[in-house]
Amino acid sequence: MEATTLNEAQLEMLKLMSVIKTPEELAELKQAISDHFARKAAEEIDRMWADGRLTEERVESFRHLHERTPYRP
Repeated sequence: MEATTLNEAQLEMLKLMSVIKTPEELAELKQAISDHFARKAAEEIDRMWADGRLTEERVESFRHLHERTPYRP
């Protein structure tokens, strides 16, 4: 079996997990992490709008986008 090397962020999360004692605390942590990544995504979308990489036309084109992985029997 191949050994897995954890990065610095993963190690920090493991340390943090040691203080989580209840399901409620875990839910709060998960929400905080979710909020962090939602904020980062919103910031990137704002940057894309500001520099013209994202436009109304581009967003509208996503409505008709059908990218699916072909499945083989």
